[in-house]
Amino acid sequence: MITDYQVRKLKEFLSQGKTLEVSAARSGMDEKTARKYRKLDQLPSEIRAAHHRHWRTRSDPFKEVWEEVKPFFELNDGLEAKTLFEYLQRKYPGQFSDGQLRTFQRRVKNWRAVEGPAREVYFPQRHHPGKLSQSDFTHMTDLGVTIAGVPFKHLVYHFVLTWSNWECCKICFSESFESLSEGLQHSLWQLGGVPREHQTDRLSAAVNKPASPEEFTRRYQGLLDHYKLIGRRTNPASPNENGDIEQRHYRFKKAVDQALMLRGSRDFNSHQEYENFLDDLLSQLNKGRQARFAEERKQLKPLPAKRLEACSCFDVRVGPGSTIRIKHNVYSVHSRLIKERVTVRLYADKLQVWYGQKCVETIPRLHGSKKHYIQYRHIIDWLIRKPGAFENYRYRSDLFPTSRFRMAYDELSSHHAPAKAAREYLRILKLAARENEAGVDNSLRYLLEHEQQISADAVEASLDSGKKPEKVTDVAIQKVCLDGYDQLLGNMEVVA
Repeated sequence: MITDYQVRKLKEFLSQGKTLEVSAARSGMDEKTARKYRKLDQLPSEIRAAHHRHWRTRSDPFKEVWEEVKPFFELNDGLEAKTLFEYLQRKYPGQFSDGQLRTFQRRVKNWRAVEGPAREVYFPQRHHPGKLSQSDFTHMTDLGVTIAGVPFKHLVYHFVLTWSNWECCKICFSESFESLSEGLQHSLWQLGGVPREHQTDRLSAAVNKPASPEEFTRRYQGLLDHYKLIGRRTNPASPNENGDIEQRHYRFKKAVDQALMLRGSRDFNSHQEYENFLDDLLSQLNKGRQARFAEERKQLKPLPAKRLEACSCFDVRVGPGSTIRIKHNVYSVHSRLIKERVTVRLYADKLQVWYGQKCVETIPRLHGSKKHYIQYRHIIDWLIRKPGAFENYRYRSDLFPTSRFRMAYDELSSHHAPAKAAREYLRILKLAARENEAGVDNSLRYLLEHEQQISADAVEASLDSGKKPEKVTDVAIQKVCLDGYDQLLGNMEVVA
């Protein structure tokens, strides 16, 4: 290939009066080639056709069928090139090999860029201080956080001001209205003011279904009205419209992951310790936004005089099984409330049972449906009078507070008839309700470790004597001898 340098040398020698033959030889080209460039008076780079990324080096194998397949893409822009390529392989057996898929995909991509339908355009928006906030839930389980060694499955309600990127979060366990209400109110009171508008995606806890005449649910609209917020929601399948909070999800979770690595452990002693860890991290992240946040805070509206109760209320009657049903889950209350009507306040993480203007019970909230939480203290007085009901009790699994209670019942069942084992176990459970569950648990561990007979009298005697089992951490592990493996390997025959 002749280069620009060679042609320049040719012109240089010709200008010195050298013959064409000599000039061509000294420039390293044939005399005929030299004559061509002398006549053209152009450099090779000036006459060479420019190659581009779609420069075709071989004939188009899809030229004959392209007019047949083009209408498919015109009618349905979501159709993938691979799908139509497989259709061509079925229609024309042997004409198109698997290795030509990429060629077909490039052909389709080029057609879409030049002749295809217009694509959706995303229009960058200008944000104004104090105008808009966004929020959403995001799962945190994949970060591997544990509480006292137990995996902590949770979400956070995440709130952000779109102008300054000031953010706040609240730990929760479901995308319920209670979590939304508690998270939004927590964020606004941490913020110290109220923006003009608040936007979410189409959360079922906030946004009605399309067929409903009302845009937002009654409870969510009431929450917005209390804080004089204008509600906004995104269009269906348009996460980009909530882009600020979606981007903050990614950056916040990445910051949490990095902070956990720096901490050297993902285990926390308590829920509160983990919550404090997140608060400290958010405080650190928000420090870098102080200048814009100070300007934005001037534009915020004042907070109302007080918060709304972040709960839902239910008026229910306690059933004959000493249970109530809330959100498709079953909870027990004290048997003295059977047949009475109680008010249940459902929060993001708990239930409060109210009777006669007094809170009589606080119960951890179950998330999901078709679950049950039965507290043996509520029903033990009558269950011990009806021990025959224990064997086939629908919620019997909840009557084993710890694994040692279950082990104790299994031990009793192995030595006694089912009726007697149930009576003896219920006496132990009654003792735990009357005295101390942790103490009874330790007594059972002591009796099991020393292979003593399990009975309510033995547990009570152990409690009275104050005998304590050895600490769980006091575990002696004998040194493993590997000599047996050496002998085993030494006796193996080598198979060719």
